[in-house]
Amino acid sequence: MLLHNKIRDIEPGEVVKVIATDPSTARDIPKFCTFLNHPLLQQQRQGDLFIYFVQKKPSEDV
Repeated sequence: MLLHNKIRDIEPGEVVKVIATDPSTARDIPKFCTFLNHPLLQQQRQGDLFIYFVQKKPSEDV
C-alpha cells in the first residue's frame, strides 16, 4: 500500500493527506490506522473522492 510507504518516510507527528477514488478505502484506511496505531484525524467524502488525514504515531524510541 502506498500509504504504508509514505508513513515510513515522514516524521512522527506529521500528517499525510490521502485522496482516493476507490470506495474500499473507507474500510481499509481506518483499519490500517487502527492496526498500526496511527491517528486518523479526519475522513470525508466529496463526490467520488475519499479524503483522509492520517497522522504518524509518535516515536516509540523515547
